[in-house]
Amino acid sequence: MNEYYSTPDLSLAAALSLWYPIEVIDKTNPTKAQFLFKREPQLEKFVESFWKRELKIEPVAYFSQLKIIKSRLYGEG
Repeated sequence: MNEYYSTPDLSLAAALSLWYPIEVIDKTNPTKAQFLFKREPQLEKFVESFWKRELKIEPVAYFSQLKIIKSRLYGEG
């Protein structure tokens, strides 16, 4: 099993990063970054809940996290 979970989806990455830290933002592909998270036992269930629209997130926390990630994504060299 791979040590990291990877997604190019910014909205999923923002939700995940409220509970799981982003380990790496892989920008080797100039058109699509990959957000890498260390695999943990509940991570896959969290992702599944996100895609099923069952995940409950506090809106202000989510929006703030989205801004932080965009800053990292576009601010780093």
